[in-house]
Amino acid sequence: MAAAGRPPGGWQTGGVTSSDTSTGAPAAAPAAAGGTATDPAAAEPRDEAPQFVLPLVVRIEKADPPARTDALETAARAVLMLLSDERSLPAEAGESAEGAEAADGEWAQAVRDWQDARIRKVVRRARGAEWRKASALPGIAVTGDRAEVRVFPPVPLDGWPKELVKLQVSGTDLDDPEPPAAPGAGVPVLWLNPELEMSAGKAMAQAGHGAHLAWWALDDGARAAWRKDGFALAVRTADPARWAELTTGGLPVVRDAGFTEIAPGSCTVVADHPALRGRVSNL
Repeated sequence: MAAAGRPPGGWQTGGVTSSDTSTGAPAAAPAAAGGTATDPAAAEPRDEAPQFVLPLVVRIEKADPPARTDALETAARAVLMLLSDERSLPAEAGESAEGAEAADGEWAQAVRDWQDARIRKVVRRARGAEWRKASALPGIAVTGDRAEVRVFPPVPLDGWPKELVKLQVSGTDLDDPEPPAAPGAGVPVLWLNPELEMSAGKAMAQAGHGAHLAWWALDDGARAAWRKDGFALAVRTADPARWAELTTGGLPVVRDAGFTEIAPGSCTVVADHPALRGRVSNL
């Protein structure tokens, strides 16, 4: 399987932008593993490229909203489903089985353009008729225990479909009725910064960033295994006593540009996948 958006030379990012949530990923030289870029919001060559955004819409009905952790995990899985979908992938080298020249997936150029610039993800909410209209657009529906998230191919910053452009961004907040259980053994975990307060919408996009970085960091075999397992993962708030260790241990770290809710350069998520832990000596 061709890899969608594996950055040249590595996978770590220190430049993460945010609109109510987005991720900046290196299109050229990434920061060293475990390191950071200089100023996450500083101008870079990728800022000169056309800017795209990955739209995610979460269904929040007034009478039956999903639990917060369920929504975060479903959003993270939605990003992975988009990245691994055949429509997002470039053509394999050579010819197709029919002898014709292999072609890119229909979303591949949009995904490529998105990842060549600041990798933004924006989470909006919908219910009722708004949700039905959004569901009619090309995209991928992902469900959790009760959460429903739809992810769409990247669009230009100023080119949102009319069915999505009016959906609300701010004020997306959810609660967990009870503390989530400890992650199962061997399950990839996206650890949230215990010192940051984020709305559910912001946290959903940050979880998506963490999943995105984990995807980049994995080799093709680990990617295929994760996909076969349905992209099983957990999103949990880290123990404050372990946070510094997690962020300096060589695992992928999301750093936010601080355009909304939190300070620039804040570490928001650490992507802790078992296949990556073998590269880390102190975790």
